[in-house]
Amino acid sequence: MVRDVRILNTGSLLELSRALRAAGGENIRQSMHRRIRRAAEPLRDDLQAKMRGLDIRSQGRRTRRGGASPNGRPFRETLAGAIRISVRTGSNPGATVWVDPSRLPPDMKNVPGELNKGRLRHPVFGNRSRWVNQYATPSWWDGTVRQGTPRMEREVARILDDIRRRLE
Repeated sequence: MVRDVRILNTGSLLELSRALRAAGGENIRQSMHRRIRRAAEPLRDDLQAKMRGLDIRSQGRRTRRGGASPNGRPFRETLAGAIRISVRTGSNPGATVWVDPSRLPPDMKNVPGELNKGRLRHPVFGNRSRWVNQYATPSWWDGTVRQGTPRMEREVARILDDIRRRLE
């Protein structure tokens, strides 16, 4: 699983970042930061929606879909809430959409990657002598990223052109 999505046209972004710093355009820089974040938001929202609607099936005898969480954490919502955006406009400018492991409980840190592979193996209610497999649609992250990245790249290129025109 690709852990994060980075939109880095380093040549253009780095050149533009230096020009902004030289021009002292803090307002323009803040605007660029905000607009790049907005360009990444649809991809983050798509990933969160995909996680919230992800069909996770059990290998068990019952066909019912889930139930109340035994530990009080809604599983899909917890995972969706860990998907974040980072925007940098300094020496390594760009935008990153990623799963923040610090926003996940310790026992769930590898779950997004395992679900992306299509199979999650875990103990039944913490009983480490009884394990089960649950299956999800493989590549939920990769497929969504492949669909959303071109739109994000086009938007960032448009933002860079606008900022470049404002500096000239």
